[in-house]
Amino acid sequence: MNSYVIGLDYGSDSVRAVLIDTSTGKELASNVHYYQRWKNKEYCNAVINQFRQHPLDHIEGLENTIKAVVKSGNVAPSKIKGICIDTTGSSPIPVTKTGTPLALTKGFEENPNAMMVLWKDHTAIKEANEINELATNWGGENFTKYEGGIYSSEWFWAKILHIARQDEAVKNATHTWMEHCDLMTYLLIEDKDLKSFKRSRCAAGHKAMWHSDWNGLPPEEFLSKLDPYLAELRGNLYDETYTSDLVAGNLNAEWAQKLGLTTDTIIAVGTFDAHSGAVGAKIDNNTLVRVMGTSTCDIMVSPKEAIGTKAVRGICGQVDGSVIPGMIGLEAGQSAFGDLLAWFKDMLSWPVDRLVLTSDILSDEQKVALREEIDANFIKKLTEDAEKISLEESIPIALDWINGRRTPDANQELKAAMTNLSMGTRAPHIFKALVNAICFGSKKIVERFEEEGVKIDTVIGIGGVARKSAFIMQTLANVLNMTIKVAASDQAPALGAAIYAAVAAGIYPNVIEASKKMGSDFEAEYFPETEKVEAYEELMASYNELSTFVESITK
Repeated sequence: MNSYVIGLDYGSDSVRAVLIDTSTGKELASNVHYYQRWKNKEYCNAVINQFRQHPLDHIEGLENTIKAVVKSGNVAPSKIKGICIDTTGSSPIPVTKTGTPLALTKGFEENPNAMMVLWKDHTAIKEANEINELATNWGGENFTKYEGGIYSSEWFWAKILHIARQDEAVKNATHTWMEHCDLMTYLLIEDKDLKSFKRSRCAAGHKAMWHSDWNGLPPEEFLSKLDPYLAELRGNLYDETYTSDLVAGNLNAEWAQKLGLTTDTIIAVGTFDAHSGAVGAKIDNNTLVRVMGTSTCDIMVSPKEAIGTKAVRGICGQVDGSVIPGMIGLEAGQSAFGDLLAWFKDMLSWPVDRLVLTSDILSDEQKVALREEIDANFIKKLTEDAEKISLEESIPIALDWINGRRTPDANQELKAAMTNLSMGTRAPHIFKALVNAICFGSKKIVERFEEEGVKIDTVIGIGGVARKSAFIMQTLANVLNMTIKVAASDQAPALGAAIYAAVAAGIYPNVIEASKKMGSDFEAEYFPETEKVEAYEELMASYNELSTFVESITK
């Protein structure tokens, strides 16, 4: 008898659910929900790098997408054996003693500090710097060593410390903090004991300095030197963490009724989108999976004996059991990838938005039609013209640090820059420079892994950028001088979450076996163009010179 599972994938702009046949990995149904409050830019201020999301966006998305795939999949509810949720991270949110998101309680409904602090929120740069200073100089264990040796403002403790200092009311009303993947999992299960709830190993190990070497989270002795509040909070957090092949609990009656499922459906331990995406793309040893969207996450796995006790420098963590239980998961990434190109599009759109689309000459219907036409063709036309520019032509050199640098060596204070502009520089030249920049940033990550002795034989691209932009993927193959395969699945992270659910439900014995059966095939392959590789090496040298200069003048 066939059985089915649901993977739920929370991205930066939307959540999508997939209903998957566990015997084949075939997608029976999918549905996407866009966050309305986020779309309206509520609770955000890009000028100060503040990006917050209301939990209702996520709760509404959970209900709408799962109900939709259950209905359209036309599968008996009793045959849907499991659900697993993946999310962005680190995206922590304050909750009450009852596990209620603080933004859903009276007085905090419109307070951005009571919202989820999205992964790309960099308001906690000062606090991250304090953590790094203390970790290096306090005289005890350096708790950042398995986080690449540098703690980022994108991560758990820095964000919490920033909010606690900024908003006394939120601090006092908060019982504990939960990562997004943990909160959504917790909402669905029957057992509401916060202390025994199974928190994600992926989230805790990569973002919260959890490690078995020091029996869990950093001790109160260390945290109290940052702020007494963090030491107090530690007692309301967790000691143990769990991998996503395990059961967090059964679907509770309230949500079973809402979703059209039964309480026999199990809920797996939550995970991060990049980690589940790697599983959906059939990650294996010596394989680099690039999850390419607004930012990138670069995921690898390694046998424990290969890594041993070595702490890989300048990445986003190495965790026993993240990605593939039984192996060491390694994470790196870029703070902006597609976001850099989206910024350029928004900037170029200013005269259209402020002059053309506000003109009285056009009717409202014409304005709508014009906007749709521009959105449909903007990047496409830039790409077509940029592809025509020879590498021998004068091309600007750009940095990809529009949202800081994640890897190698996290530094969210860094800014993007551009040089080699001339009177002949046009928009397609700049677009080509930005595409080169995100690919050069990718090369720096590959170089760091290889410098640290982590071998890369295969590169796999997943996500919207990988599937939609042959120009970017060919450029990346040339810059890396490596062949790149692209996963065919539209929803690789959601598929990976479904794979975890299938293992947690007992349908497969482990994630590797489930991934072989259910994981995505590949739809494209990009090979380095020999005649262009050398030219990109020269451009990369200029990128390195510019990055060294900009870093030297950053204060």
